[in-house]
Amino acid sequence: MTNTIQNIPLLNLAIAFVPVLAAIAIMFKWSLAANRAVYAIGRMLAQLLLIGYFLAYIFESDSAMVIVLILAVMVAASSWIALGAAGEMRNSLFTSSFLAILIGGVFTLGLVTQGVLATDPWFLPQTMIPLAGMIFANSMNSVSLAAERLQAELNHKMDWTSARNTAFQAAMIPIINSLFAVGLVSLPGMMTGQILSGVSPLIAARYQIMVMCMVFGSAGISTAIFLVIGKSKFQLSGVR
Repeated sequence: MTNTIQNIPLLNLAIAFVPVLAAIAIMFKWSLAANRAVYAIGRMLAQLLLIGYFLAYIFESDSAMVIVLILAVMVAASSWIALGAAGEMRNSLFTSSFLAILIGGVFTLGLVTQGVLATDPWFLPQTMIPLAGMIFANSMNSVSLAAERLQAELNHKMDWTSARNTAFQAAMIPIINSLFAVGLVSLPGMMTGQILSGVSPLIAARYQIMVMCMVFGSAGISTAIFLVIGKSKFQLSGVR
């Protein structure tokens, strides 16, 4: 099989907006939130074009410090976003969230990039940045679900151990569901992209197995660390 992916001319790309325009037309006809949808489409275009130029610059970088700085920003941003539903406890829990995602995410990222893929150089941007994005995003979502569920259970006077276990289990539900669905209900983005680029489905399946193990492990580790080191913060806040 060929390992080259077809370039999409801008005129051809415009065809992809035909069903988008149809859906927006329906929203206008039914007096739904069409303006919000138009704004979302426009923002999507701007964000992806900007990140495309940004990544093109980063991928040409030969500096490990630049990559480390980007990873640090990604961890900090994901740690803050994860606590969006934490309310007044957001500031006090930020350190716990940051350490949880940092430890769980960087440990998994290092194991995958250096042990599984053996990237050379170790900070290879084309590998490090996309995988870090998947790892930190999944860890962020799991920490967010855990924080929200933990607060809810403690507010209902559940004891700490039971609340912690319930929060951890709830945080892992989306990822566990994705493990059940992968290959049966859906072909995930990485596997689909590789197949479209001409990579053998057997090789693409190996990469997807790596990704699923990566996101499950990092989310589980980060969530557990957050629940352990965040216990004192919940206690100081008056939540049992």
